[in-house]
Amino acid sequence: MTVEFGVLGSIEADIDGRSASLGHARQRGVLAVLLVDVNRPVTTDQLVDRIWGDRPPRQAVTTLRGYLSRLRQALAATSEVAIARQPGGYLLNAADTVTVDMHTFRLFLTRARATADDTRAAALFEQALRLWRSEPFATSDTPWLNALRDTLVQERQAAQLDLDDLRLRLGQHAVLLPGLSARAAARPLDERLAVQLMLALHRSGRSAEALDHFHRTRGRLARELGIDPGQALRDAQGEVLSQGTAPATTPRQGELARPITPPAQLPLSVAAFTGREDELACLDALLPGTGRSEAGPARPAAVVVPAMSGTAGVGKTALAVHWAHRVRDSFPDGQLYVNLRGFDPGGSVMSPADAVRGFLDAFGVPPARIPQGLEAQTGLYRSLLAGRRVLVVLDNARDAEQVRPLLPGAPGCLALVTSRDRLTGLAATAGARLLTVDLLTPGEARDLLTGRLGAHRTAAEPAVVDEIVTRCAGLPLALAITAARAAGRPRLPLTALAQELRESGSRLDALDGGDPATRIRAVFATSYQALSGDSARLFRLLGLHPGRGATLSAAASLAGLPRTRTAALLTELSRAGLLTDHTPGRYAFHDLLRAYAAELVTTLDSDDTRRSAMHRMLDHYLHTAHAADALLSRKEDPLRPPAAAPGAVVEELSDPGKALAWFTAEHPVVLAAVEQAPAGFETPTWQLAAFLATFLIRQGRWSALAAAHTTALDAARCHDDRAGLAYAHRGLAFAHAKLNRPDEARTHYALALDLFRELGDHAGQTRIHSQLAELPSDLGEHRSGEGEFGSDDGGEYRPDAERLKELNEARQVLAHYQAAHNRLGQAIALNHIGRILAGLDDHQPSALSHSRRALALVEEIGDLHGQASTWRSLGHIHRRLSQYERAVDCYGQAVAVVRRTDDRYHEAACLTDLGDTHAAAGHPDAAHDAWTQALALVDGIPLPDTAPLRVWLRHNLDRRTA
Repeated sequence: MTVEFGVLGSIEADIDGRSASLGHARQRGVLAVLLVDVNRPVTTDQLVDRIWGDRPPRQAVTTLRGYLSRLRQALAATSEVAIARQPGGYLLNAADTVTVDMHTFRLFLTRARATADDTRAAALFEQALRLWRSEPFATSDTPWLNALRDTLVQERQAAQLDLDDLRLRLGQHAVLLPGLSARAAARPLDERLAVQLMLALHRSGRSAEALDHFHRTRGRLARELGIDPGQALRDAQGEVLSQGTAPATTPRQGELARPITPPAQLPLSVAAFTGREDELACLDALLPGTGRSEAGPARPAAVVVPAMSGTAGVGKTALAVHWAHRVRDSFPDGQLYVNLRGFDPGGSVMSPADAVRGFLDAFGVPPARIPQGLEAQTGLYRSLLAGRRVLVVLDNARDAEQVRPLLPGAPGCLALVTSRDRLTGLAATAGARLLTVDLLTPGEARDLLTGRLGAHRTAAEPAVVDEIVTRCAGLPLALAITAARAAGRPRLPLTALAQELRESGSRLDALDGGDPATRIRAVFATSYQALSGDSARLFRLLGLHPGRGATLSAAASLAGLPRTRTAALLTELSRAGLLTDHTPGRYAFHDLLRAYAAELVTTLDSDDTRRSAMHRMLDHYLHTAHAADALLSRKEDPLRPPAAAPGAVVEELSDPGKALAWFTAEHPVVLAAVEQAPAGFETPTWQLAAFLATFLIRQGRWSALAAAHTTALDAARCHDDRAGLAYAHRGLAFAHAKLNRPDEARTHYALALDLFRELGDHAGQTRIHSQLAELPSDLGEHRSGEGEFGSDDGGEYRPDAERLKELNEARQVLAHYQAAHNRLGQAIALNHIGRILAGLDDHQPSALSHSRRALALVEEIGDLHGQASTWRSLGHIHRRLSQYERAVDCYGQAVAVVRRTDDRYHEAACLTDLGDTHAAAGHPDAAHDAWTQALALVDGIPLPDTAPLRVWLRHNLDRRTA
């Protein structure tokens, strides 16, 4: 089956001679974008940019998916082509038999220019030009396709000129005249075309007309460009005047000027360059000539434009120059370099006109031959590069507009761009390959220090080297400054430098190399000063954020702005290299930029501004955490946060799954907010800890639970907040119980119980009674209880009189919940009563009845975690009755339900109970299987708090193996 795609005219697809229906113009444009990069992935963002530019519709991605679905249907008749979904984008896979006229056109041009036989070369040029049906991408009108259309038209014109040169050398003067006359009339300032027409006229016996054309062209050049005719045009005039007939001197494309020595402008490469292997490999893959073989769709024969972006000081220039030196032999016609000073601390931004003029000088173009105006100079510059292999390094670009005039226009060249701006516009209009240069990994950072200081020095203080790497945040400039300071004082211990970096007030002071280019603050300032006013304000306020990254809603709360406006500001900060969004929807900056932002917000913003921003941000986390906790625990809790501050944005969470996802992503930030909340925010501090408790308990993060509630207790004590004290003591008690500290747990439970009684909070009292029932009798005992609904086999021994007193209190609490129609409270109380009865002789049947009633309530409510916990209680009761098969069934139900909550810790606990029951029932293989599954889950939870359960499981498995 043959499949032919056409874009050099209308966008078409032909399958075995039959035209495929490709839909409307926009849908055809999507196909064209994929065909330009056939057999190479195109990201979703690139597709949206290339189809809609800077004005995508609201549902652009959804609309795009619809286009792609219909295109798949249109191409369903062939197995040679497939539009495949890739991570982050799409790929048009095409077999070797598939052709795309644009790539075939460029392939013919490459072969023609590499052929020494003029007759054969002319035939190849003719084959290439016959592929054109009309204007490329007809009916499609997008910025990216329009720019590519212009490039293709230039390539066609260059191919036509090369073909005409060959025909002149082959003596086909008369045949050429009609076409040359029409093309010269359309482009009267093209000197190469003028030369061809003059020679064709002269060699056809029409010398007077040739001289007349020379004089008309010279007049136009003088009037419109202010220049004299070039050497090639003057030579053609001389041939006519001398009545010469030599036909072999017509220059090929690109021979307008050729210096004796190709330019070699690359600056000195960084000594002892280390790391960046992945980035170097990406750049190597973009070298011209590294595409597919001629048998299949070739890499598009166009100018390759890798554009590297990254934050200030991340080493973009060092990487670019190092790679350029490494591959310079692949560009024998020269290497051009210019520092565009887009973010230079010590100079003004270079204009494209100045940069182009420098390139023309590098190629030895006489001043008299350089035309006036950027457009004319750019045309001359691109003419010089046509047909050559030149590497152009455009370093430190401000934006895409500064770069566009400096890009070569013909295949064979590569333009490497570096910028703090992401240059997405360059990707949209020039097909640039965007590469992000990130911070160094710890290993790469250590290698950098070792390369600068010597292995003997870094090996002597390895722990200090690791601290310096951390304090410098993996930023190459910071590491280089520190290494330079250490190298200048060879007898100074690295410990002294680490101490300077350790002092938070002097970290940026310690990273001062003595000049603007090596002064961290000055380097950061060039990016900051380029921001708009609102973006600069948001950057400063983000210095108040306690976590590693802020979501859109958190940033909007800090700024007190709508989400849509904040999103635009975050995009500006990301494009400027001051934020990264490696995780979708989360914006972060490294520690040194954080320190810089914190300095700015302290010095440039008032106390009231900072306090208001903190209030809005804490309310964002407080109210979202409250909503998430309510969805996870389904508690009908009297604890409510105060009304949110104006401007605080609260996430909308519609189900427990989304609540769990929010806590999973945000709990490190919430914990940091609890620890770092300033004076005056004591109530949000202890309430945040309280709302975070359910998630931390279900994740088995006992140490984090203890730390958060220790801070909460201190905050509540500031104003003798009784509710805050009660919740903090209860959270601390639970954490101490899980950390094998039963005495501390009892102390905090007793204090919390008194406070909840004082407050008249029956729900709080009930939960404490439930948790007290699970305290172990000794520190080394295995515990797999879960708090409110938990049950285990190691309950502390207590006299029946004490249990009966607790049973009476629990029944009173149940009556209270029944009167209040609080179903979840009733379930908690019923399950609590069931556990108490399970510990009383001859009361197990009643215990089962109460736990089954609790199960019916939580199933009616839909509380999965409560269901899993109550099934465990039932399993515990059946096990105490030696009804092992029923206990196994109950624990199996608990495992099945808890798996639906993605709670790995308590899934492991349920499996442990199941294994223990199988072992008691004499089923060693089943016990081994359950314990093995539990241990795999526990080993996958990187928390030290899981150690007791891990020890218990390994003990059982080792005993079983023995």
